[in-house]
Amino acid sequence: MEDINQTSPERFILLGLSNVPYLQAIFFLLFFMMYIMTLSGNLLLIIVVRINPKLQTPMYFFLSNLSVIDICFSSTIVPKLLVNTVVMDRSISMLGCAVQMYFHLALGSTECIILAVMAYDRFAAICRPLHYNTIMNKKICASLAVGSWSMSFMNSAIHVTFTFHLAYCKSPYIHHFFCEIPLFLRMSCQDTWLNEIAMYIGASVIVMCSFILTLTSYVHIIYTILNIRSSHGRQKAFSTCVSHLIVVVLYYGTIMFVYLRPLSTYSPETDKTVSIIYTTVTPMLNPIIYSIRNEKVKNTIKRKKKNRV
Repeated sequence: MEDINQTSPERFILLGLSNVPYLQAIFFLLFFMMYIMTLSGNLLLIIVVRINPKLQTPMYFFLSNLSVIDICFSSTIVPKLLVNTVVMDRSISMLGCAVQMYFHLALGSTECIILAVMAYDRFAAICRPLHYNTIMNKKICASLAVGSWSMSFMNSAIHVTFTFHLAYCKSPYIHHFFCEIPLFLRMSCQDTWLNEIAMYIGASVIVMCSFILTLTSYVHIIYTILNIRSSHGRQKAFSTCVSHLIVVVLYYGTIMFVYLRPLSTYSPETDKTVSIIYTTVTPMLNPIIYSIRNEKVKNTIKRKKKNRV
Protein backbone atom coordinates (compact mmCIF):
# COMPACT_ATOMS: atom_id res chain seq x y z
CA MET A 1 0.00 0.00 0.00
CA GLU A 2 2.85 2.39 0.78
CA ASP A 3 4.41 1.87 -2.66
CA ILE A 4 1.09 2.51 -4.32
CA ASN A 5 0.55 5.77 -2.44
CA GLN A 6 3.98 7.03 -3.50
CA THR A 7 2.99 6.79 -7.16
CA SER A 8 -0.27 8.71 -6.74
CA PRO A 9 -0.15 11.93 -8.84
CA GLU A 10 -0.42 15.32 -7.15
CA ARG A 11 -1.98 16.81 -10.28
CA PHE A 12 -4.28 15.44 -12.96
CA ILE A 13 -4.52 16.51 -16.59
CA LEU A 14 -7.96 17.09 -18.10
CA LEU A 15 -7.79 16.19 -21.79
CA GLY A 16 -10.93 18.19 -22.52
CA LEU A 17 -13.06 17.93 -25.65
CA SER A 18 -10.50 18.22 -28.45
CA ASN A 19 -6.87 19.02 -29.32
CA VAL A 20 -7.71 20.30 -32.82
CA PRO A 21 -7.15 24.10 -32.86
CA TYR A 22 -10.19 25.09 -34.93
CA LEU A 23 -12.44 22.79 -32.89
CA GLN A 24 -11.06 24.32 -29.69
CA ALA A 25 -12.04 27.77 -30.96
CA ILE A 26 -15.54 26.55 -31.84
CA PHE A 27 -15.96 24.84 -28.46
CA PHE A 28 -14.77 27.95 -26.61
CA LEU A 29 -17.26 30.23 -28.39
CA LEU A 30 -20.08 27.71 -28.05
CA PHE A 31 -19.64 27.03 -24.33
CA PHE A 32 -18.94 30.69 -23.56
CA MET A 33 -22.25 31.67 -25.17
CA MET A 34 -24.07 28.84 -23.38
CA TYR A 35 -22.56 29.89 -20.05
CA ILE A 36 -23.59 33.54 -20.54
CA MET A 37 -27.11 32.41 -21.45
CA THR A 38 -27.21 30.17 -18.36
CA LEU A 39 -26.18 32.99 -16.04
CA SER A 40 -28.41 35.66 -17.61
CA GLY A 41 -31.46 33.39 -17.98
CA ASN A 42 -31.37 32.05 -14.44
CA LEU A 43 -30.55 35.41 -12.88
CA LEU A 44 -33.42 37.00 -14.80
CA LEU A 45 -35.81 34.31 -13.55
CA ILE A 46 -34.68 34.85 -9.94
CA ILE A 47 -35.14 38.62 -10.26
CA VAL A 48 -38.58 38.26 -11.87
CA VAL A 49 -39.77 36.03 -9.04
CA ARG A 50 -38.43 38.46 -6.45
CA ILE A 51 -40.03 41.61 -7.91
CA ASN A 52 -43.50 40.19 -8.68
CA PRO A 53 -45.63 39.67 -5.54
CA LYS A 54 -47.92 37.32 -7.49
CA LEU A 55 -44.98 34.93 -7.92
CA GLN A 56 -44.36 34.58 -4.18
CA THR A 57 -45.73 31.04 -4.19
CA PRO A 58 -44.20 27.62 -3.43
CA MET A 59 -43.80 26.76 -7.11
CA TYR A 60 -41.73 29.86 -7.84
CA PHE A 61 -39.82 29.51 -4.57
CA PHE A 62 -38.59 26.10 -5.71
CA LEU A 63 -38.06 27.40 -9.24
CA SER A 64 -35.76 30.07 -7.78
CA ASN A 65 -33.89 27.33 -5.91
CA LEU A 66 -33.51 25.48 -9.22
CA SER A 67 -32.10 28.61 -10.87
CA VAL A 68 -29.54 29.08 -8.08
CA ILE A 69 -28.53 25.42 -8.45
CA ASP A 70 -28.16 25.77 -12.23
CA ILE A 71 -25.96 28.88 -11.91
CA CYS A 72 -23.68 27.20 -9.37
CA PHE A 73 -23.76 23.82 -11.13
CA SER A 74 -22.68 25.29 -14.45
CA SER A 75 -20.08 27.50 -12.73
CA THR A 76 -18.31 24.48 -11.22
CA ILE A 77 -17.64 23.07 -14.71
CA VAL A 78 -17.75 25.61 -17.54
CA PRO A 79 -15.16 28.23 -16.42
CA LYS A 80 -12.49 25.54 -16.04
CA LEU A 81 -13.53 24.05 -19.37
CA LEU A 82 -13.18 27.44 -21.08
CA VAL A 83 -9.72 28.00 -19.59
CA ASN A 84 -8.54 24.52 -20.57
CA THR A 85 -9.77 25.09 -24.12
CA VAL A 86 -7.39 28.02 -24.72
CA VAL A 87 -4.33 27.28 -22.54
CA MET A 88 -1.62 24.69 -22.90
CA ASP A 89 -1.55 23.69 -19.22
CA ARG A 90 -4.68 21.65 -18.57
CA SER A 91 -3.59 20.31 -15.22
CA ILE A 92 -5.68 20.48 -12.07
CA SER A 93 -4.50 19.81 -8.53
CA MET A 94 -5.92 16.95 -6.50
CA LEU A 95 -7.52 19.50 -4.15
CA GLY A 96 -8.98 21.43 -7.08
CA CYS A 97 -10.35 18.21 -8.54
CA ALA A 98 -11.86 17.20 -5.19
CA VAL A 99 -13.56 20.61 -4.79
CA GLN A 100 -14.95 20.48 -8.32
CA MET A 101 -16.18 16.92 -7.79
CA TYR A 102 -17.74 17.82 -4.44
CA PHE A 103 -19.80 20.75 -5.70
CA HIS A 104 -20.70 19.02 -8.96
CA LEU A 105 -22.09 15.98 -7.13
CA ALA A 106 -23.75 18.02 -4.36
CA LEU A 107 -25.50 20.43 -6.73
CA GLY A 108 -26.50 17.65 -9.13
CA SER A 109 -28.08 15.70 -6.27
CA THR A 110 -29.84 18.83 -4.99
CA GLU A 111 -31.35 19.40 -8.43
CA CYS A 112 -32.73 15.85 -8.45
CA ILE A 113 -34.46 16.36 -5.12
CA ILE A 114 -35.73 19.86 -5.96
CA LEU A 115 -37.25 18.55 -9.21
CA ALA A 116 -39.04 15.86 -7.16
CA VAL A 117 -40.27 18.48 -4.68
CA MET A 118 -41.55 20.60 -7.58
CA ALA A 119 -43.46 17.56 -8.89
CA TYR A 120 -44.99 17.04 -5.45
CA ASP A 121 -45.93 20.73 -5.35
CA ARG A 122 -47.79 20.34 -8.68
CA PHE A 123 -49.47 17.20 -7.33
CA ALA A 124 -50.69 19.11 -4.27
CA ALA A 125 -51.88 22.05 -6.39
CA ILE A 126 -53.78 19.96 -8.95
CA CYS A 127 -54.88 16.88 -6.98
CA ARG A 128 -55.42 18.48 -3.55
CA PRO A 129 -56.32 22.11 -4.38
CA LEU A 130 -58.46 22.68 -1.27
CA HIS A 131 -55.64 21.61 1.03
CA TYR A 132 -52.78 23.11 -1.03
CA ASN A 133 -52.04 26.05 1.28
CA THR A 134 -51.87 23.71 4.26
CA ILE A 135 -49.74 21.06 2.51
CA MET A 136 -47.28 23.57 1.03
CA ASN A 137 -47.10 26.29 3.68
CA LYS A 138 -44.00 28.46 4.10
CA LYS A 139 -42.54 26.37 6.91
CA ILE A 140 -42.83 23.12 4.95
CA CYS A 141 -41.39 24.72 1.81
CA ALA A 142 -38.40 26.07 3.73
CA SER A 143 -37.85 22.69 5.39
CA LEU A 144 -37.99 20.87 2.04
CA ALA A 145 -35.47 23.29 0.50
CA VAL A 146 -33.05 23.13 3.46
CA GLY A 147 -33.38 19.35 3.63
CA SER A 148 -32.66 19.00 -0.10
CA TRP A 149 -29.49 21.07 0.08
CA SER A 150 -28.27 19.53 3.35
CA MET A 151 -28.81 15.91 2.33
CA SER A 152 -27.08 16.41 -1.02
CA PHE A 153 -24.02 18.16 0.39
CA MET A 154 -23.59 15.53 3.11
CA ASN A 155 -23.94 12.74 0.54
CA SER A 156 -21.34 14.41 -1.69
CA ALA A 157 -18.88 14.78 1.21
CA ILE A 158 -19.05 11.04 1.89
CA HIS A 159 -18.51 9.98 -1.73
CA VAL A 160 -15.70 12.45 -2.44
CA THR A 161 -13.89 11.44 0.77
CA PHE A 162 -14.15 7.76 -0.20
CA THR A 163 -12.95 8.53 -3.73
CA PHE A 164 -9.84 10.47 -2.73
CA HIS A 165 -8.83 7.87 -0.14
CA LEU A 166 -8.05 5.61 -3.09
CA ALA A 167 -4.55 5.38 -4.57
CA TYR A 168 -4.05 6.49 -8.18
CA CYS A 169 -1.02 4.82 -9.68
CA LYS A 170 -2.24 4.84 -13.27
CA SER A 171 -1.90 7.63 -15.83
CA PRO A 172 -2.80 11.11 -14.50
CA TYR A 173 -4.56 11.89 -17.79
CA ILE A 174 -8.34 12.24 -17.44
CA HIS A 175 -10.32 11.59 -20.63
CA HIS A 176 -12.94 14.15 -19.70
CA PHE A 177 -13.42 17.90 -19.26
CA PHE A 178 -14.05 17.77 -15.48
CA CYS A 179 -13.50 15.52 -12.46
CA GLU A 180 -16.26 12.94 -12.04
CA ILE A 181 -16.42 9.99 -9.63
CA PRO A 182 -16.92 7.12 -12.14
CA LEU A 183 -13.77 8.19 -13.99
CA PHE A 184 -11.68 8.15 -10.83
CA LEU A 185 -12.90 4.71 -9.85
CA ARG A 186 -11.63 3.44 -13.19
CA MET A 187 -8.30 5.23 -12.73
CA SER A 188 -7.55 3.75 -9.30
CA CYS A 189 -5.20 0.82 -8.91
CA GLN A 190 -7.06 -0.37 -5.79
CA ASP A 191 -10.15 -2.52 -5.52
CA THR A 192 -13.04 -0.05 -5.81
CA TRP A 193 -15.99 -2.39 -5.17
CA LEU A 194 -16.83 -0.64 -1.88
CA ASN A 195 -16.79 2.76 -3.61
CA GLU A 196 -18.96 1.41 -6.42
CA ILE A 197 -21.50 0.00 -3.97
CA ALA A 198 -21.57 3.30 -2.06
CA MET A 199 -22.01 5.21 -5.34
CA TYR A 200 -24.86 2.95 -6.49
CA ILE A 201 -26.57 3.18 -3.10
CA GLY A 202 -26.24 6.96 -3.02
CA ALA A 203 -27.45 7.30 -6.60
CA SER A 204 -30.32 4.92 -5.98
CA VAL A 205 -31.46 6.65 -2.80
CA ILE A 206 -31.29 10.17 -4.21
CA VAL A 207 -31.77 9.80 -7.96
CA MET A 208 -34.10 6.81 -8.11
CA CYS A 209 -36.21 7.83 -5.09
CA SER A 210 -36.54 11.35 -6.49
CA PHE A 211 -37.45 9.96 -9.90
CA ILE A 212 -40.04 7.56 -8.43
CA LEU A 213 -41.60 10.38 -6.38
CA THR A 214 -41.71 12.54 -9.51
CA LEU A 215 -43.19 9.75 -11.61
CA THR A 216 -45.80 8.90 -8.95
CA SER A 217 -46.79 12.55 -8.64
CA TYR A 218 -47.31 12.87 -12.38
CA VAL A 219 -49.31 9.65 -12.64
CA HIS A 220 -51.76 11.14 -10.13
CA ILE A 221 -51.63 14.52 -11.87
CA ILE A 222 -52.41 13.08 -15.31
CA TYR A 223 -55.22 10.95 -13.88
CA THR A 224 -56.74 14.02 -12.20
CA ILE A 225 -56.38 16.17 -15.32
CA LEU A 226 -58.08 13.57 -17.51
CA ASN A 227 -61.08 13.66 -15.17
CA ILE A 228 -61.48 17.44 -15.56
CA ARG A 229 -64.60 18.03 -17.64
CA SER A 230 -63.65 21.44 -18.98
CA SER A 231 -61.24 21.34 -21.93
CA HIS A 232 -59.95 24.79 -20.91
CA GLY A 233 -59.28 23.47 -17.40
CA ARG A 234 -57.41 20.44 -18.77
CA GLN A 235 -55.31 22.63 -21.05
CA LYS A 236 -54.42 25.02 -18.23
CA ALA A 237 -53.44 22.16 -15.89
CA PHE A 238 -51.34 20.47 -18.57
CA SER A 239 -49.54 23.73 -19.40
CA THR A 240 -48.26 24.06 -15.84
CA CYS A 241 -46.76 20.55 -15.96
CA VAL A 242 -45.38 20.10 -19.47
CA SER A 243 -42.35 22.34 -18.92
CA HIS A 244 -41.46 20.52 -15.71
CA LEU A 245 -41.77 17.13 -17.43
CA ILE A 246 -39.41 18.23 -20.20
CA VAL A 247 -36.78 19.26 -17.64
CA VAL A 248 -37.25 16.05 -15.64
CA VAL A 249 -36.88 13.71 -18.63
CA LEU A 250 -33.81 15.54 -19.95
CA TYR A 251 -32.02 15.73 -16.60
CA TYR A 252 -32.86 12.35 -15.07
CA GLY A 253 -32.16 10.50 -18.29
CA THR A 254 -28.57 11.74 -18.50
CA ILE A 255 -27.85 11.43 -14.76
CA MET A 256 -29.04 7.82 -14.66
CA PHE A 257 -26.98 6.98 -17.73
CA VAL A 258 -23.78 8.21 -16.06
CA TYR A 259 -24.21 7.00 -12.47
CA LEU A 260 -26.39 3.89 -12.65
CA ARG A 261 -24.81 1.93 -15.50
CA PRO A 262 -21.98 -0.62 -15.05
CA LEU A 263 -18.45 0.81 -15.12
CA SER A 264 -17.51 -1.84 -17.70
CA THR A 265 -19.65 -0.05 -20.33
CA TYR A 266 -17.52 3.11 -20.13
CA SER A 267 -16.95 5.05 -23.36
CA PRO A 268 -15.00 8.35 -23.12
CA GLU A 269 -16.72 10.08 -26.04
CA THR A 270 -20.21 8.95 -25.03
CA ASP A 271 -19.62 10.06 -21.43
CA LYS A 272 -18.44 13.48 -22.60
CA THR A 273 -21.51 13.97 -24.79
CA VAL A 274 -23.95 12.93 -22.06
CA SER A 275 -22.12 15.05 -19.47
CA ILE A 276 -22.37 18.12 -21.71
CA ILE A 277 -26.14 17.73 -21.73
CA TYR A 278 -26.65 17.76 -17.96
CA THR A 279 -23.81 20.11 -16.98
CA THR A 280 -24.22 22.85 -19.61
CA VAL A 281 -27.28 22.33 -21.81
CA THR A 282 -29.88 21.63 -19.11
CA PRO A 283 -28.92 24.60 -16.85
CA MET A 284 -29.19 26.84 -19.91
CA LEU A 285 -32.55 25.43 -21.05
CA ASN A 286 -34.31 25.38 -17.67
CA PRO A 287 -35.10 29.13 -17.45
CA ILE A 288 -35.97 29.22 -21.16
CA ILE A 289 -38.40 26.30 -20.85
CA TYR A 290 -40.09 27.71 -17.75
CA SER A 291 -40.25 31.27 -19.11
CA ILE A 292 -41.58 30.41 -22.57
CA ARG A 293 -44.49 28.42 -21.13
CA ASN A 294 -45.21 30.78 -18.24
CA GLU A 295 -47.45 33.77 -18.87
CA LYS A 296 -46.83 35.32 -15.43
CA VAL A 297 -43.06 35.39 -16.00
CA LYS A 298 -43.41 36.77 -19.53
CA ASN A 299 -45.90 39.44 -18.45
CA THR A 300 -43.60 40.58 -15.61
CA ILE A 301 -40.68 40.97 -18.04
CA LYS A 302 -42.87 42.87 -20.53
CA ARG A 303 -44.12 45.27 -17.82
CA LYS A 304 -40.58 46.01 -16.65
CA LYS A 305 -39.50 46.72 -20.25
CA LYS A 306 -42.41 49.14 -20.71
CA ASN A 307 -41.64 50.93 -17.44
CA ARG A 308 -38.03 51.47 -18.55
CA VAL A 309 -39.16 52.88 -21.87
